[in-house]
Formats: sequence, structure tokens, C-alpha cells
Amino acid sequence: QLQLVESGGGLVQPGGSLTLSCAASGGTSEFYAIGWFRQAPGKEREGVSCISMSGTNIDYTDSVKGRFTISRDNAKNTVYLQMNSLKPEDTATYYCGTRYRATCSPDYAFRHWGQGTQVTVSS
Repeated sequence: QLQLVESGGGLVQPGGSLTLSCAASGGTSEFYAIGWFRQAPGKEREGVSCISMSGTNIDYTDSVKGRFTISRDNAKNTVYLQMNSLKPEDTATYYCGTRYRATCSPDYAFRHWGQGTQVTVSS
């Protein structure tokens, strides 16, 4: 079964940057779209971004457009989320996931995800 492991979270000041990584192993991740979602305490899960198998189709939720960039390196079985101009409202646990399809789901539906990495934006 595909294993997804997130890393790169941490504490950052407002306006700062972080790059999250999603490392895949145990399966053929290069054939699947991979996405990110986040969940803050007391809030609903929110889809953040998704990149198709080929990397040619990318989606972002409106609140992160222009600030976050998703990319993938299939040779390294890794998907990245570069986060710039971070805001306190970006604070959440970030998860990467897949629905085992080559394309992204418009509603960011995933069938499998990792354990998550915490991102805290605070001064």
C-alpha cells in the first residue's frame, strides 16, 4: 500500500515561508494525483491544493492562490507545497493525500493520506 509521509511543518512568523514535503513509498505514486488538505482545531477539513499525475493540472483553493505553489518530482516520489506570505489563518495540520487517480477531484476527496505535519503561524 502507498505510504505518504509529510514533513517540513513548524512555527513561522506571519509573512514567513515554509516548504512542506510529501514523500511517497510502497507504491506507484508517479501514477497518481497528489493533493494537500488542512484541518485546524474546531474547523472543517479544507482542501488546499492538488497536482495531477503529469503535473500539468494544478488546483488551489482561493485563500492560498498567489501564495502557495505545489510541485512534484516523480523521480524522488515527492510532492512539495511551497507556502509564502503565511497568515495566522493558515495555522493547521497539513496532510497530503491521494484518491488513486491521475487527476484531482474538484472537491479534494482523498482515499488515503498521511499522518500530517503541523504548521503554526504566529508572532
